[in-house]
Amino acid sequence: MNENASGHILTWVMGFLAAITVILVATTSVLDLVLSDSIRTNKSQLTLNIADAGINYYLWHLSHSGADFQDGNTGGTPIVGGEFNGFYGPYIKDYKDDNGVIAGKYTLYIKPKSVGSTVAVVRAIGETTDSKFRRTVEAEIGAPSFASYGIVGDVALWFGSTEAANGPTHSNVGVRMDGPNTGDVTSSNSTYVPPSSLGGNGTTVRPGVWCNAGINCASRNSTDNNGSWRYPVPAVDFNSITGELCNLKKTAFLSNASTSALAASATACSDVSAARTSAYIPRYQTSFSTTRGYMIELNANGTYNLYGVANEVYNYTNNTNYTNTWQSALTETLIQSNIPTPSGGVIFVEDNVWVRTNTVYSGRVTIASGRLASATEQTNVVIADDIKYSEKTGKDAIGIIAENNVTVAPYAPPRPNDASSNYPFEIDAALIAKDGSVRFTATYLGRDVPYWSDPNKKLLYYGSIASRNVWTWLVSGGDSDGFLYNDTTYDYNLLYAPPPSFPITSTYDILKWREVLVTP
Repeated sequence: MNENASGHILTWVMGFLAAITVILVATTSVLDLVLSDSIRTNKSQLTLNIADAGINYYLWHLSHSGADFQDGNTGGTPIVGGEFNGFYGPYIKDYKDDNGVIAGKYTLYIKPKSVGSTVAVVRAIGETTDSKFRRTVEAEIGAPSFASYGIVGDVALWFGSTEAANGPTHSNVGVRMDGPNTGDVTSSNSTYVPPSSLGGNGTTVRPGVWCNAGINCASRNSTDNNGSWRYPVPAVDFNSITGELCNLKKTAFLSNASTSALAASATACSDVSAARTSAYIPRYQTSFSTTRGYMIELNANGTYNLYGVANEVYNYTNNTNYTNTWQSALTETLIQSNIPTPSGGVIFVEDNVWVRTNTVYSGRVTIASGRLASATEQTNVVIADDIKYSEKTGKDAIGIIAENNVTVAPYAPPRPNDASSNYPFEIDAALIAKDGSVRFTATYLGRDVPYWSDPNKKLLYYGSIASRNVWTWLVSGGDSDGFLYNDTTYDYNLLYAPPPSFPITSTYDILKWREVLVTP
């Protein structure tokens, strides 16, 4: 072999080795890039899983400790200013993998949507142990409350052909729906036997939701209504309100330093030793009477005036001849004026309550009434005058919860013979009668009640109603009593922003979920 041939072979070998080197380097670089990208992808997915674990943790926490937006850290204050203005936190927890090894951590920030709301915005920031990877998830976690319904009853309901069901309507027994409905109408039974007082004859079996009269019924399927009637569905547990009243009492105790220790007591529900605070109002007297207690007058500036009510009377002879207003019907004494609404938004009263606004209320409050230490002395709430919001935007909310009845006093509206300019009579509130009814009654303190039959003199109701027994603005019989004409409208703002600490009907769930793409 000559020298030229040897040189060509060497040159070829070196070129081949160089090419192989380039290919190997390129392949290694690609493999490294793919591996690095895979690692980054896995780490990124891990941090998303960690953040989502934080959301799921707080879903679990709220399901066991409803309305706790401080991760068990009572007495905290929300952050002021910056991206997390109004949030509680940060609450930091380790995240462990399936082998129990710490793979990262998540940081929680929690913000209730409104004072005492059953819905919270939860932001969870997930990151790896080396803090090089981070992703953020934000979710709304909430539970439906009794204010999720326009009307919910533990008794059969009957809407006449001139009455509309506005908003979600539910009965644990059954519904005769002769009027129109704007939301779902549901029953917990597939069939039921409606009594004669509630649209049936006491013997004929009817579907869970049905209609039998009126133009609305004639123009639709009498048992389906194009899918907005559903039955059977799960029942709404009115018995749970007993425990919720106890929780409201504890919330009231926690609102003031002088009573906060009582909230943790095993006898908190039955404790009647506490002195009056802005959030807790003790018994008016040791002995119980349905004609005495307190009047709460809600003011336009978000405060309230408190009166002691020593007695209630009702003088009435016929539809046009009676003199009572709330001032003359109640023997009341001013206890304190311009009391700030408690920070927790709950006023718990250990006695009967009369309620009115002066002349509107601006704010969010729940007034709960109950003598929890006694099973036989159940308290009532009486609507003594108009109850009005300053605006109907969701900013204002009034919750009223009675152990027994929520009753509209016959002296609350203007007299039937008053000028139409004094109407409508208005009630803006979410009402719960735990063991009784929300209604006008056929008699009040042993006397007949008026009959408002003029279409220009109507009741305007805006809110939500939960009634264990009968709900009605009009009592029919030998004599009619109450409002023949009424506009009963569901406040859809209450769906996810009910009054503070309002009793819930179901477990917490994730309502909304999104990834926050800009890392804080």
